[in-house]
Amino acid sequence: MDKPVRRVAIFALLLFFGLMAQVNYVQGSQAEDLRTDARNSRQYADVFNSPRGQISAGGEVLVTSKETGKDNPKYGRTYKDGPIFAPITGYFNGNATQVERAYNSLLGGKDTRITQQRWFDTFIGKKAEGANVELTIDPQAQRTAYEQLKARTAGGRRGGAVVIDVKTGAVKVAASWPSFDPNEVAPQTGEKGGKRLEQLDKGDGVIKPLVDNALSQTFPPGSSFKAVVSAIGMQKLGLNSSSTVNTGQLILPESGRPLPNSHDSGSCAGSAPLRGAFAESCNTSFAKMALDMGIQELHDGSTRFGFGKHVQLEPDMYAAESDVPVSIKDAKGNTIETGKDGTARSGIGQENVRATPLQMAMVACSIANGGKIMNPYVVQKVRAKDQSELYNVSPKEFGEAMSDGQAGQLEDMMRAVVSEGTAKNLAGMRIAGKTGTAEQGPGNPNANWFVGFSPPQNPRYAFAVMTEAPGSGAANAGPIAGAIMAKVLQK
Repeated sequence: MDKPVRRVAIFALLLFFGLMAQVNYVQGSQAEDLRTDARNSRQYADVFNSPRGQISAGGEVLVTSKETGKDNPKYGRTYKDGPIFAPITGYFNGNATQVERAYNSLLGGKDTRITQQRWFDTFIGKKAEGANVELTIDPQAQRTAYEQLKARTAGGRRGGAVVIDVKTGAVKVAASWPSFDPNEVAPQTGEKGGKRLEQLDKGDGVIKPLVDNALSQTFPPGSSFKAVVSAIGMQKLGLNSSSTVNTGQLILPESGRPLPNSHDSGSCAGSAPLRGAFAESCNTSFAKMALDMGIQELHDGSTRFGFGKHVQLEPDMYAAESDVPVSIKDAKGNTIETGKDGTARSGIGQENVRATPLQMAMVACSIANGGKIMNPYVVQKVRAKDQSELYNVSPKEFGEAMSDGQAGQLEDMMRAVVSEGTAKNLAGMRIAGKTGTAEQGPGNPNANWFVGFSPPQNPRYAFAVMTEAPGSGAANAGPIAGAIMAKVLQK
């Protein structure tokens, strides 16, 4: 070979090796970033043309992909009992929410953990199939929660329920009323689905169907918040369940107006042990404790339960932030400090205190689990099509809100609510907890709560139920909690 030809050949080989190096660099280092880049619209077009993985719970398949018989989209998405499970599954139509978004790359078969399978599928000319996701949800308990919320929530208003395994943080129920049907906005619905999604996003009054009322919406917790105030009072004021507290009249320090109790007899007649004041939900005791601690202490103490944070359940799946605000912004952006009257009302879960049902279930979890809160989660496992395990949850601790001794005292105080306090109507339902009946202003129904654990002895589950309806926490939310836990305890 003469010299010029040899030089050309060497140059060509160098170019070839350079090209191979670049290809390997892109495939090995940048492929995932390029594929998931928000500006890459092909990532969504592509997923319509490949079968997406299943989502199941308790051995029951809830979400599947099916061929449409069309060129685009080749695969649609079908949701069994869509409105019932929508708060957890979310929807998928290119965009996605909840588990559909959190596990999008695994469900779509694009995740690097199944790259080997995807490359093999590509090699044999078969479209890559996504992995299957297994939820922690108890399907029958979730259905019971949905039907109960539907039956007991006032027309045009909202309800939510959450149940958590206290030892692991596994979410067994996360139900919302009203809800929406993800089938109506699935890929196969085309433009009609897009218009329906716009309607759902706009909502009607306080109803925002795409914002579930279990994880993503906050409400005033009312007297159920007294569980948090009691725990902080034990830590900061040196109280215990036997400490004598004032249960008589309390005059608000700024306005000079009295803060009423629901009744002025029994434990609420003047003074009582903290246990009795809690069981009968004497407002003045907890308003006085809040004033003694101050709003900053109440705010800081509540953060140990998760207030002030967007609790993360899964990757890119967060709950709404619950809060005990020291100050708020008005409509003009001016800062309004929480004054002393507001501090007193914050102590009974009113003023500007807000909480999700998930947050209040976490409060109950700390009481039922020796002070420790486990991080809530909704996905148990992810398996590839060949049944190989790609992910298996490892429960982890969220935090420790109180000591084991303080939790034990609050556990007894919650049992007293049902045996001798404001929720005697729930006796025999194998639940213990705290009632809450929060006022929401003229023309709006109360936010009724029952927050607690089950069974009453050696508790395994923590729960929170909230409904907007006439009545009280004990009469409205309590029986819902009893029905849900009866179903959960069947397992």
